[in-house]
Amino acid sequence: MKKLVILFFLISFAGKSQNIQLSPHAEISVITCGPGYNELYATFGHSAFRVHDIPNKIDKVYNYGTFNFDTDNFYLKFTQGKLLYDLRAYNFGAFLQGYHRENRWVKGQVLDLTNNEVQKIYDFLENNAKPENRSYKYDFFFDNCSTKLYDVLETVLGKKIEFDNNFDEHDYTHRDLIYQYTTYLPWSSFGIDLALGSVIDRKATAKEYMFLPDYVFSAFEKISINENGKAKPIVKRTEEILLDQDEQIQNNSIFKPFLIFSFLALIVILLTIKDYKNNKRNKVLDTVIFGITGITGIIVLLLWFATDHSATANNFNILWAFAPNLIFAFIINKDRLISYYYIFTLLALLDILVLLWIFQFQVFAIGLIPILIGLYTRYIYLWIFFKNKTKEQNLQIE
Repeated sequence: MKKLVILFFLISFAGKSQNIQLSPHAEISVITCGPGYNELYATFGHSAFRVHDIPNKIDKVYNYGTFNFDTDNFYLKFTQGKLLYDLRAYNFGAFLQGYHRENRWVKGQVLDLTNNEVQKIYDFLENNAKPENRSYKYDFFFDNCSTKLYDVLETVLGKKIEFDNNFDEHDYTHRDLIYQYTTYLPWSSFGIDLALGSVIDRKATAKEYMFLPDYVFSAFEKISINENGKAKPIVKRTEEILLDQDEQIQNNSIFKPFLIFSFLALIVILLTIKDYKNNKRNKVLDTVIFGITGITGIIVLLLWFATDHSATANNFNILWAFAPNLIFAFIINKDRLISYYYIFTLLALLDILVLLWIFQFQVFAIGLIPILIGLYTRYIYLWIFFKNKTKEQNLQIE
């Protein structure tokens, strides 16, 4: 009997906790957090909702940017773009502690909503945070912790919310927007350019800017809400919750992609000049070049065709990172005529890549320039080398 009473009490308490009537003093804020510099994912900042109701002792954050490291096959799912992210609701003070430790600023935009609208958004978030509802398939550009905020308001408020498509006058692509945050992370920037395809080189729409928290903040400064036929700014005040630490981040390392790859390209050029003078071919060098470009090409193809990542499609890095090179590395000595035509094909692919770059069909990493120079140098020599060897072979037959 005692257990039944306790069970009844818990059920009743849970039912009430799920249907809290907020006070007239309750407020909902859009929270924007500044970039961090310890991890790549933190460099873009973060966004969340805050519900603050002093009379009811509620101060919760609704964070769409959480995931479970204990998920089965976590890294495989992350690589495949199949990892589910969650909406988690928890104490706002606990949320702030992490940003305070990392010296990151936090701002809040308190929304100018009616009591009824605040209640509706709160109820929606509470329901969305339930275990059976909280998971969603994350997409960095189109469905992430930042894009969710406007989506929630649009779902709850409908046509009352009016988006200003002119909140930013620039004409950026998704790649341009990423560059703004990775200038001090040159290797990460190079990796992003290598992994992401031409789909991120089209001009982003104004709403698509909001995959980045800073642009969520800027957009909400211009968003309006219609009350009784009159449009008013949706933000009634902005709060600086954690101050900017004015931390200046610089990367003074000389080990940057362009310099490292320039050094490697110089080695390739010098060895090729030596081969030219001796009329020989450095087989080890060619095996390394074809092996590395082939393996890289396979990775790019897998990201394109074997994952659910929308941004890795149509990636024309495959024109220099050519997957068949991995096979060619082992047959280059078998047939000189085939090698001659194969190398000619590789040169043509590099020409196509350069044209795609010139016409901005896809923008490639600056660090790719010395790689292309090294490949062009080696491929041209090999093309001439196999051409001459084929002629010599034909003369011997005659």
